[in-house]
Amino acid sequence: FIATTVDLLTTGVDVPIVQNIVFFKYVRSPIAFYQMIGRGTRLYAPTGKLMFRVYDYTDATRLFGEKFKTKFTPRKAKEGEPPPSPPSEPTIVVEGFEIHITDAGRYIVTEVDGKAVPVTIEEYKERLAARLVEEAPTLDEFRSRWIVPAKRSELIAQMPDAGRSVIIVQRVEDMSEYDLYDVLAELGYGMSPRTRSERAEAFTYKNQKWLSELPVSAAATLKAMAAQFARAGTDSLENPNIFKIPEVVQAGGLAALKQLGNPADILLRTKERMFAA
Repeated sequence: FIATTVDLLTTGVDVPIVQNIVFFKYVRSPIAFYQMIGRGTRLYAPTGKLMFRVYDYTDATRLFGEKFKTKFTPRKAKEGEPPPSPPSEPTIVVEGFEIHITDAGRYIVTEVDGKAVPVTIEEYKERLAARLVEEAPTLDEFRSRWIVPAKRSELIAQMPDAGRSVIIVQRVEDMSEYDLYDVLAELGYGMSPRTRSERAEAFTYKNQKWLSELPVSAAATLKAMAAQFARAGTDSLENPNIFKIPEVVQAGGLAALKQLGNPADILLRTKERMFAA
């Protein structure tokens, strides 16, 4: 039979016979990742175990080599000295909401049933994910709404805290290098997120055949626009000023896209490919 656990075998457990570490869970903490990997590093003489395997379905192994910080422990006060004052509770403000960081975890003060109450970040993310999936049950439906500006704005407005919850999660999870599309796709549908740069590179790589069949100037323009996405995300693709950016102008610009038909239709197809990459 197959036995599964949640966070019961990640730390403080010594089972030397373990030969396979399988990641189905998304992990962001390097400390937690190294602890999980550590379960497989024990040698086991009875079976001659000298190695173990890691099966990674969530890109957890990207954390190999990541640095992590240990918690600072203040020195004990000498006899006769007053005890050191406890450090103040770190607080950051995102979109007008206070994020508090304590030894017990992180929580946000938000409105629940008309009252301001502290909610853990994990619970806050669960509420956001549930609302997202309620509005767009599948990743394909979410993507189809995301690429249309009006539908995207409507979708975000339906999220908790008048849509500000999306930016709050992006900030507290240190995902500033990720487009909001990837923040939500990971949260609601378990998709492994890509940074904006990674998504732009994937777009170019996975669409080589399509791009090679386009007029040279049109393909160059779309690649230049993908580079702008890498810098500023979805909104940059829909900003009319994108066709005034020197790199886009030099590639061929709006005139190059008109070779393919209606530029708005070309942009929509490009976004479909960008977010499917």
